[in-house]
Amino acid sequence: MEEFIRNQTFAIHAVAGAGALTLGTAATYPFETIKTLIQVGSGPDKQLTAAQVFDRVRKLSGNLGLYSGFGWLALGRIFGVGARFGTYELLTAFYKDGRKDNYVYVSEALMAGIASGAIESIMSSPFELFTIRAQVTSASRVSKSSTALQKTTSVSSNSVAKLLRGYSPDVKALNHSVGLLSTLNTNNKNLTSSLKEYPWMMTGTGRAPPVYNVRAPADVISLEGWGALWRGMRSGLARDSIFGGVFFSTWQFLHRAMLDWKAVGMDPIPSSDEDVGPLHPLAVSLAAGFSGSVAAAASHSFDTAKCRSQCLVLPKYITMERKFLRWTLPGKRFERLTGIHPRDRNILFRGIWLRMARSGVASFIFVGSYFFAIDHLVSR
Repeated sequence: MEEFIRNQTFAIHAVAGAGALTLGTAATYPFETIKTLIQVGSGPDKQLTAAQVFDRVRKLSGNLGLYSGFGWLALGRIFGVGARFGTYELLTAFYKDGRKDNYVYVSEALMAGIASGAIESIMSSPFELFTIRAQVTSASRVSKSSTALQKTTSVSSNSVAKLLRGYSPDVKALNHSVGLLSTLNTNNKNLTSSLKEYPWMMTGTGRAPPVYNVRAPADVISLEGWGALWRGMRSGLARDSIFGGVFFSTWQFLHRAMLDWKAVGMDPIPSSDEDVGPLHPLAVSLAAGFSGSVAAAASHSFDTAKCRSQCLVLPKYITMERKFLRWTLPGKRFERLTGIHPRDRNILFRGIWLRMARSGVASFIFVGSYFFAIDHLVSR
């Protein structure tokens, strides 16, 4: 009976956490969409505003376009944030072992947060890839002409359909490129078909297809390979490690300050944190929201680098060529280590205020709704 109650309690906490995460993600997802489009659509000489992005998404996809990719992000947050808090609680349990009160130092919270953020990054990276590409699609003009697709299907090679289902390459540029590459008579149908079988001819221009044509999981894996699911892992690890460390250390610092403030007027003076009693859920939620905003500001530059890297379509044959040629990442040592491209140096902080607002509000809703759900479910 006792084991059944424990299992039921764990299930209640899991359901409450998943519901709170989904609620926080849904309430702030439009901010996430606009922030991402500003990051991937801006350039050194082109700075998009939130109003411009909002109008474009509404014009091309309607109001529901602001929620494109919501399911992917919500699912990724459930696994990623669950892994973050689970890893943090596991690590801090070793810190608190043998102490009189369950106290965690700020430095310990920082180290545990860095480790838990790294675990979260590995768990949530594939879901973020599909989320970002769905968001970009909502602000892109996608041709829906069926005649062009039928014309392309009759001319293009079978390898195009195998690599990327439903993609329509530029037929005119494809045929022109075939003629430029061959010094032989291009009237030979066998020669033309053979040249079109090469992957780098799939678009007819030597360029990869647009990102809105490679957004489904099957298309990403067939064209870019399994490694594409964890593209931008360097910047992702830096972002989530910094976010987790700053979030938990700031939250622990505020939690300690609130406990000390509450203990000031108590008589007799409490000897441990358990004697002080629990803090008000609203105060804990506000502390979590503030911590989320600070952590978002500290890690935003790496978030921009990861979003821009995931928005690039990199076919498998290009990845193989880079391995064979021992291609090195451009930029300085810090940029190579963290996955920041040199051309993105001047745009790393685009959309920082939107991410701070989104992270702060989402953390506040997540913690507040989690405590609210636990109080009602456990009491019953």
